Amino acid sequence: MSNITVDLSGKVAAVTGAGNGIGKACALALASSGAQVALIDISPAAAEQTQAEIAALSGISNVYVCDVRDVPAINTTYQAIAEQYGKLDIAINSAGVNVQQRGEDVTEEAWDKVLGINAKGSFFCSQAAGRIMMQQNKGKIINIGSAMSVVGYVKRSAYCASKGAVAQFSKVLAGEWAPYNITVNTVAPTFINTPFTEPMFKDVEFKADVERRILLNRIGEVSDVTGTVLFLASDAADFITGSIVMVDGGWTAW
Repeated sequence: MSNITVDLSGKVAAVTGAGNGIGKACALALASSGAQVALIDISPAAAEQTQAEIAALSGISNVYVCDVRDVPAINTTYQAIAEQYGKLDIAINSAGVNVQQRGEDVTEEAWDKVLGINAKGSFFCSQAAGRIMMQQNKGKIINIGSAMSVVGYVKRSAYCASKGAVAQFSKVLAGEWAPYNITVNTVAPTFINTPFTEPMFKDVEFKADVERRILLNRIGEVSDVTGTVLFLASDAADFITGSIVMVDGGWTAW
């Protein structure tokens, strides 16, 4: 779940994509660290499963069903979270998708889906969270980018564009919202073992290429990501903002 321990008692966190993968792992890690967690996902069943696992840890969470491509729905959701909990300390934007297509084959439908969820969704969820945090004069926003926020990779034109956008707008928001004591950072993982990537790794050549590019010679685990997220969510990271924190096993080092 996580390879570090922090104390987030009394904190309220919102997590998009909380029903699966990295988002779910972040939600569980935050709850294990004492935070109350707003679970945001397009799938009620997936979010409710995460809620059940948090309850088994004696944690507190609530489910909010939202398509992060729908800006009015985002605003309604975050307003409901603010009303439910009375504040919002931490926002994790993890909802994401990829459609694998070579550049010459990218369809408008795929482009709009990937950019809509990954870039548009993360931005407007950051905006909605930021508005609440500006009123509090404090908050932490952590956007889940990718190693492909800074490098390219085959069959990922739309994905790389979307994750590059996440890293860049996070820097802008970090600068604009610094006067409100809001930090905004991007966590940029390489390929991580999740249900999202499992089908990809059935391609033996693809998996071998990924492992070859990672200096530590292994696929990442969700605990590699949640440890970084917990650190950024904690008071220990109060002086870190506008950063892209690479969690890529060295992929982008050389």
